[in-house]
Amino acid sequence: MTITSQAPARVDLSGGTLDIWPLYLFHENSQTVNFAIDCYARCRVSSKEGGRRDGRIEVVSRDLKRGETFASFDELLRVARAKKLKLPLPALLIRAFAPHLNAKQGLTLEMESGVPAGSGLGGSSALNIAICGALARFTGKKFAPGKLIEIARNVESQVLGVPAGEQDYYSAMFGGLQAIHLTPHGIEPEKLPVAADEMNARFVLCYTGQSRQSGINNWEVEKAYIDGRRDVVRHFARIAAIAAEMRLALIEHDWRAVARLAGADWAARKKAWPGITTEQIDRLIDIAKSNGARAGKACGAGGGGCIAFLVDPEAKGRVAAALTAARAQILPARVAPRGLQVLTEK
Repeated sequence: MTITSQAPARVDLSGGTLDIWPLYLFHENSQTVNFAIDCYARCRVSSKEGGRRDGRIEVVSRDLKRGETFASFDELLRVARAKKLKLPLPALLIRAFAPHLNAKQGLTLEMESGVPAGSGLGGSSALNIAICGALARFTGKKFAPGKLIEIARNVESQVLGVPAGEQDYYSAMFGGLQAIHLTPHGIEPEKLPVAADEMNARFVLCYTGQSRQSGINNWEVEKAYIDGRRDVVRHFARIAAIAAEMRLALIEHDWRAVARLAGADWAARKKAWPGITTEQIDRLIDIAKSNGARAGKACGAGGGGCIAFLVDPEAKGRVAAALTAARAQILPARVAPRGLQVLTEK
């Protein structure tokens, strides 16, 4: 049996970092706003025809050109306990699903990210959801989307060694343009009534070529907040208010307000933690604005990775050309209306 799956990455518009527990509990009406893009993480889980009998677990990353093999589930558990995994995310996910897997059968898990490493597009979380979807189907048991998200978030926190945010899993699971409401009663995703073509006409996405580590940036910000730094707390209150306004602007199709709020979100985030921006990010945003972009902001935790620009439709080509001339890599992304997709091949 072979299971294939795919899940989309995302672009965050506002409310990023607020989605890390427990930060969102300290603000009224906390939410993040993002949209899934057609840059897909993919996973393939298979056993030999008729079922593997050697019990081996094989994990392969196609884009990293790296792999590791375990003689059995027991060996995987021993290596995981010793913290010597070469590919910790898929191995720890296999461990999480182990109670539902046939330990004698074994499996091969192949995976591939759809975005550059450290892009700020939630690539690791999209890969996480793709793997969870494939492993869940492989077990033959039904898992609710919320349960898969819970497993994905908990395992990613184990890999990072710091708390993981919420927003990336929801865009990967459900796709489309969403406001993800962060409440004391749980996370409540809301699909926003905006046509994909409207959004596609108004954003440009580029990769700076610089990778970044979201776990480090987000953890530094969270520590500063929990330690009670008044400036950080104040900036996060501003970020929460901007995200609520962003949701309303999108519902009302007020694209000038959307761009203004994206710029305000970026300004607040830079004040909250200076390491979020770099000289290169600032330079590319200035270039894009001088060629007609209304706003630009680094994706995810910043410090490198990708930048998303809000533009008027007539300026999109001009902005993309200027960024290309500045040696940024344009990612030809579009809104992905669907999230996780899983197929079974027998």
